[in-house]
Amino acid sequence: MKKGVLVILGIVVVILIIVFWIIGAYNKMVALEQNVNEKYSQIQNQLQRRLDLIPNLVETVKGYAAQEREIFEAIANARAKLAGAQTPQEQATADAELSNVLSRLLVIVENYPTLKSDANFRQLMDELAGTENRIAVARKDYNEAVKEYNTLIKKFPYFLIAGSRFTEKQYFEAKPGAENAPEVKF
Repeated sequence: MKKGVLVILGIVVVILIIVFWIIGAYNKMVALEQNVNEKYSQIQNQLQRRLDLIPNLVETVKGYAAQEREIFEAIANARAKLAGAQTPQEQATADAELSNVLSRLLVIVENYPTLKSDANFRQLMDELAGTENRIAVARKDYNEAVKEYNTLIKKFPYFLIAGSRFTEKQYFEAKPGAENAPEVKF
């Protein structure tokens, strides 16, 4: 009789250990998924900050360089694409296009020395540079969170628990050719 009770008690303990491990594993995957979502929202937050700064920068430059209409239209189009992007890949592509157009704007600024000394312009450029750094950090943090999450849901035995509820997340990747400096033509 004692052996039977011990065997049953042992089985119950093993089952409880397995159940608690499954609950812990599931909760870990949920926490990592939420971390990925939070990091992605930080990218969106910084991209929105940049979108909000650009109209002020453009208006400042317009006062000095009214004849450069093409660049202002290109900036408006690039901003619209970024604002409408839904996935990390769409945002990365639109972000690269906007960065390219902004670099063209900075070349225009070189032709207007008085603009470079304007206090509003300098402040906006400093804020934009700070925002670019924040975007880079947010992308890095997001990609690290995605790596940790994707790695976990593919590991044994986590993938058994993950099933179809936890799917692989996309990395925030630059579009092909982004490693090359943009070509600026006037």
